[in-house]
Amino acid sequence: MNFESVDRFVAGTVGQPGERAFFIQARLKARLVTVAVEKLQVAALAERLEIVIRDLRRNDFSLRLERLPKDEAALESPIEPDFEIGAISLAWDEVSHRMSLELFEIATEDNEAENSLKVSLTLDQCNAFVTRSKALVNAGRPPCPFCGIAIDPQGHLCPRANGYRR
Repeated sequence: MNFESVDRFVAGTVGQPGERAFFIQARLKARLVTVAVEKLQVAALAERLEIVIRDLRRNDFSLRLERLPKDEAALESPIEPDFEIGAISLAWDEVSHRMSLELFEIATEDNEAENSLKVSLTLDQCNAFVTRSKALVNAGRPPCPFCGIAIDPQGHLCPRANGYRR
């Protein structure tokens, strides 16, 4: 699946913190693609895009970022993943000044990955994705100040506190 441009490219979740499922959706007009992704993959992609944007702007002062309207809308229904992401690649196109992202299906022992989602994003769209994704990842369960493991609403058995509930 290839999108030369997109109307919307966002990460979102379904479920309560601690039990959330993460997804990325790309939409161009009536065409919608939803892929399942891990929380850490969303965090890593947002972090890497942020670094690339910063480096590009540092090396080319002509690159400007315009703030796109904040997209706080929920994921679009139906939320049926076309596949689960295994690997992600990104590349900057100097000519078009667009970021090319390719999200590859996770491969299994039985068969090779066949699906991928390729999108071409402006720097503004990348920046909007970073902002939304960072907020999304940080909206989960707070980490324990002692061990860093996420704390459930009922607390957790902290290994740094010799198994005492925190």
